[in-house]
Amino acid sequence: MKTGLISRIQRYSTKDGPGLRSTVFMQQCNLRCQWCANPETLRSGFNVFWFKERCRQCGTCVQAAANNAITFAEPGQGVVIDRKRCTNLLDMVDACPYDAYEKVGKEMTSQALADLLLRDKTFYDESGGGVTFSGGEPALQAEFVTETAHILSAAGVHLCLDTAGNIRRDKLLPLVDAVDMVSYDFKAFDPEIHLTCTGVDNRLILENAKTIAATGKPILARMVIVPTRNDQPEDIRKRLEFIRSLGSAVQQVDILEYHIYGIGKYEKLDMPYLLNGIPPVQREMTEQIKQYAEDIGLKATIGG
Repeated sequence: MKTGLISRIQRYSTKDGPGLRSTVFMQQCNLRCQWCANPETLRSGFNVFWFKERCRQCGTCVQAAANNAITFAEPGQGVVIDRKRCTNLLDMVDACPYDAYEKVGKEMTSQALADLLLRDKTFYDESGGGVTFSGGEPALQAEFVTETAHILSAAGVHLCLDTAGNIRRDKLLPLVDAVDMVSYDFKAFDPEIHLTCTGVDNRLILENAKTIAATGKPILARMVIVPTRNDQPEDIRKRLEFIRSLGSAVQQVDILEYHIYGIGKYEKLDMPYLLNGIPPVQREMTEQIKQYAEDIGLKATIGG
């Protein structure tokens, strides 16, 4: 039985595929999207949130931290954590009497995860929903996700894989085969824009999209629009035309408007947020993108 690392499970989701769904956010990602709303899923191991508002400056963590890596900040400002030097940060989760530290990530076997998800099978069945594996990048734990998918599929659960596609084909395709639908992210078409926005180019991503489409597996294409980053009209046009070239496998295109819902997580992880001051997407623009998508024969929606 395989073991995987889960970041969290979001129940009753309506944005990650058809019907009511449980979205399983897997730990670890091999992209570094500047607009990532789930920074806690980026690393391969456990993570720790620190909640400044809960800290009472009691000194427990200051005394317990290895290498003197946690020190007092100004009165009322909590503590300063040197995450690179603090080799026992996870210990603070249990040590802090005010719950200012919170562990992110849970190890589970595929059977345990499937059993937990099956508790909501009635909701999946009644709404035409199911389970979506997201992240992070779920394909980085492909064997675990595939084994879990087989258990759920045998129980009649609809499955969706939400992937950026930056995975070797021999790892990705068995996982694609185990699910009913693929939600595929198209962050840019131009490889240089993609590299700037995510830290990698998109040649493998686009080739994998073609391969998945050739299998006939239903694809839900997703396009996030981020002002000043990937909102160039020519690149958007090329993205949509590439998606159209994938043929009948594409069920629809979700045009997603950049948001800052995850910005508070960056502070809790002591990570810089690179897009401070970025303006919101204008609905007029996303309406125009949707219209162009429909003009070339794609079914399109606008989401947040």
